[in-house]
Amino acid sequence: MRPQPTLTVLGVETSCDETAAAVVRRSADGSTEVLSSIVASQIAAHAPFGGVVPEIAARAHVEIIDQVILEAMRAAGLGFSGLDGVAATAGPGLVGGVMVGLSAGKAIALARGLPLVAVNHLEGHAVSARLGAEIAYPFLLLLVSGGHCQLLEVAGVGRCRRVGSTIDDAAGEAFDKIAKAMGLPYPGGPALETLAEGGDAGRFALPRALLGREGCDFSFSGLKTAAARMADGVTDPTDRRDLAAAVQQAIARQLADRTAKAMVGYARQHGPGERRLVVAGGVAANREVRRALTALAQAQGFLFHAPPLAYCTDNAAMIALAGAERLAEGLSDGLDAVARPRWPLDEAAASSNPTHKPGRKGAKA
Repeated sequence: MRPQPTLTVLGVETSCDETAAAVVRRSADGSTEVLSSIVASQIAAHAPFGGVVPEIAARAHVEIIDQVILEAMRAAGLGFSGLDGVAATAGPGLVGGVMVGLSAGKAIALARGLPLVAVNHLEGHAVSARLGAEIAYPFLLLLVSGGHCQLLEVAGVGRCRRVGSTIDDAAGEAFDKIAKAMGLPYPGGPALETLAEGGDAGRFALPRALLGREGCDFSFSGLKTAAARMADGVTDPTDRRDLAAAVQQAIARQLADRTAKAMVGYARQHGPGERRLVVAGGVAANREVRRALTALAQAQGFLFHAPPLAYCTDNAAMIALAGAERLAEGLSDGLDAVARPRWPLDEAAASSNPTHKPGRKGAKA
């Protein structure tokens, strides 16, 4: 086996509306230390529009990226000479923003003679739980966020097999769009979770998509449409709270139902032994989702892992760790690495069995 060096890596993340930089040290024994993690949010800039505006996001990244990187280096107590590599998100995401962070990473790598790792943003989420605990490969991953919803078997660095994916909207998108229909402030997902506290989830009947269907794919479009229509006629505060609770429960229930199917296949394939479920992405911060998936993992004999809350949403620490793990395997990229708006983790499955036909809009993966 290749000896594992200690690596200190700068990570840069600009795939959506967070400008982030972090320094992570991966030790020879595989343990991880986050030396710094800086995230500059653009919530105030996008709030008037009720969602992320790509052009505004890209311009904001350009204006602040240098400052965020320097702040991350100062917080880590390092100069650029203390780095072993630079990792930058190269996709998937809003390509204007991706280009900003990737260009910054290339510039630092070129100026300092450092190896560059062009990181798949989804791979960053896949390793994000390893920022808070030592989690061995392999594991079953539920990646659930505003732009992504998929189940993958993760065997190691860059070795992912897609088990299921959304056929229309992502769970986080459903949270945000329903919240917007209810008149809640941006970002909608956390606002809906707050409103749902103490609500009666059984008051409103919402559709259960793909019920009884084979496979592990997700669908949230019908739920999103039904809940948005209900929201039009719901003004009483108690009714609004109950509707929010029903939405939250419906999303958590579907996530748990499809994950349970994936667990059966995973257990059959891997046989007896320690099994792990890792849940990552922004929706992994939702308490109802965590509760449902924690209970499912316990019932199915899986260990449950999720990133610390600070690393559920987009951040650069996960990008730095993904870069460090690739560098430890001797993997790096040239300065001609391109920004990619679409970049599936399982490219073979995406080519042979695409979840979205060419020319149609859909989830990033």
